[in-house]
Amino acid sequence: MSQVSNLPETNIISRRALLKLFGVGAATGVLGYSRFTKPKPAVFQQDTLNLPRMLNQDKTVVVVGAGLAGLACAYELSQRGFVVTLLEKSPQLGGKIASWQIQVEGDSFKMEHGFHGFFPQYYNLNNLVAEVGISENFKSLNSYSVVYRGTKYKPEVFRPSHSAFPWNIVDLAIASPNRFQWGINLTKFKHLQVFQAIGGFERVKNYRRFDNISVADWVEEEFPRGLYDLYFLPFAKSSLNAPDTMSVAELMQFFHFYFFGNPEGLAFNGTKDDMGTSLVQPIARAVESKGGKIFTGVAVSEIHASQGKIDSLSYQVGSNTNNVPFWVKRNDNVELSDGASLQYFGAADEVFALPDGSQEAISLVCTHQGCTVKMAEDGKFHCPCHGAVFAADGKVLKGPAQRDLAKYQVVQRQDDGLQLVAANLNSPSPQTITADYYVFATDVPGVQQLFRQMNGDVDGVGRSPSAVRSARSQIEKLSLADPFAVCRFWFDRDFKWEHSYFTSLSGYKLTDSITLYHRIQQQFIDWAERTGGSVVELHAYCYKEKQFPTQEALLTTFEQELYEIVPQLKQAKMLHRELVNQKNFSGYPPNSYAERPETSTNIPNLVFAGDWVKMPFPCGLMERAVSSGLLAANEILHREGLQRRTLLSVNPQGLLQI
Repeated sequence: MSQVSNLPETNIISRRALLKLFGVGAATGVLGYSRFTKPKPAVFQQDTLNLPRMLNQDKTVVVVGAGLAGLACAYELSQRGFVVTLLEKSPQLGGKIASWQIQVEGDSFKMEHGFHGFFPQYYNLNNLVAEVGISENFKSLNSYSVVYRGTKYKPEVFRPSHSAFPWNIVDLAIASPNRFQWGINLTKFKHLQVFQAIGGFERVKNYRRFDNISVADWVEEEFPRGLYDLYFLPFAKSSLNAPDTMSVAELMQFFHFYFFGNPEGLAFNGTKDDMGTSLVQPIARAVESKGGKIFTGVAVSEIHASQGKIDSLSYQVGSNTNNVPFWVKRNDNVELSDGASLQYFGAADEVFALPDGSQEAISLVCTHQGCTVKMAEDGKFHCPCHGAVFAADGKVLKGPAQRDLAKYQVVQRQDDGLQLVAANLNSPSPQTITADYYVFATDVPGVQQLFRQMNGDVDGVGRSPSAVRSARSQIEKLSLADPFAVCRFWFDRDFKWEHSYFTSLSGYKLTDSITLYHRIQQQFIDWAERTGGSVVELHAYCYKEKQFPTQEALLTTFEQELYEIVPQLKQAKMLHRELVNQKNFSGYPPNSYAERPETSTNIPNLVFAGDWVKMPFPCGLMERAVSSGLLAANEILHREGLQRRTLLSVNPQGLLQI
């Protein structure tokens, strides 16, 4: 039964009236949705034949990228007998859920890229957690609140539920203190269309109908304002894509997975410790226990291809330098620095600074997790992502980075370009590895860089251009979402909080959520009990760089909004603050779905994994990453005649599909 069934009688709306209002009473009976029986997850890609599970011959796989997608792929293949090598450019495994050590007031803590919730409909991720035997590393957060700035809307609270659509809408209407402000009027054709669209999800039709328009443009046309303010805006931003740059089709998929097709409810688990300790390291140990090799701090220097296939891959461990000469073009982007004595070359996540009159360029790739550092007014290079600081000559001054910025010798100059080669003669020699299969499981900047490192023909020799889309072309067209930022604060005192320990916030200029870490993760619980302090995190899911162009602008706004959200902290002493600021989350803009790469590519021995891959069933965020990695593993298993892993999702079709 729903947890809202014990509300006072005055708050109860007739379910019959609601079903009549929404026009789904008949469909409910026909399709057999029960008020009391939770629908089972939908099965995807289950083999009907009883195929072997284990490989009986030597097969090798190289997985590039050790975020959740790469870890999931490496895990599944290593358990099936493949010899797996996992390469990660950062010092830590985990990608967007990596953890690293920081120091605060003499204490050590693990810092992350922001709070992540583990929802019950993350079937594939949860199954992986159960297999590795780490279910006890997670704790229920019981409920989930959305709090709105100002007095127009009261807070919404979501709890676990066994109700599928339309009953979860009924329960929401009963429980919502804002139900009379939804603004739904089904006598208006546009409102009826909206309700049918969000309740009638079907993947192919959904992307055909709605992928050509942004969420911001879509809601301009007679969209129920209350529905947008209360649910669509905060949940759309939690996808880490802003409404003005997000396809309506992607939002529909997101809403179907998290609510309309989800029979599990919106409450979720958090990790008892940092995500590196709770999730990433156990999966990595499971890979290594089956003979898998994992390397961090790896720079892929060259990918060799011929006749449409990858022949080998060259990489270096313990250095982010490139011993192979390469060309970079002049970059006149003045936003990189105000320093007139520096010239810039390269672009994206491969930028180099060349002092006037020098024959040695400095790589601006932070040696911590690959962000691009910028010259500040103090004459030092600052990492805008995790706070590392480097001297003007590239020497590391402040962590979490542990290595100096790489230096490159100028080999040739030609027009507006430079040819560079690693200047450090003590750099390790490149290692070359060959494999039967290669999996690119990096983020978008990473996979685009991998294709820039590729030499030879990879566009499908002997295949019809009309039948095969170039993998290179698809990768080049991938988009990034607006940057996300996290600021974690340590205070010398605690405070009263009446909402959930993780709460979505709506209506603020920058802040989209608040997390009370001293009520969730054990390392902070212990510190708070010992000191009486508190640890609070604010998260901005997709802010606009023009509004917050500097690290100081982010910090100032976060601090101002924190004191508005929690006024009691104005009297507290701030002990420390830690900023994380990155732009590497996948973007889902209008008209991008058709060109999005799929798991299988036109390169026979290359498969893709990551949240940028076109998914054949509803999923989102961490579940999308894990599922893409398992799909990549399944593709390789299928080619070797082995039983594929059964993958699960919510019901792939909405009840109101027409």
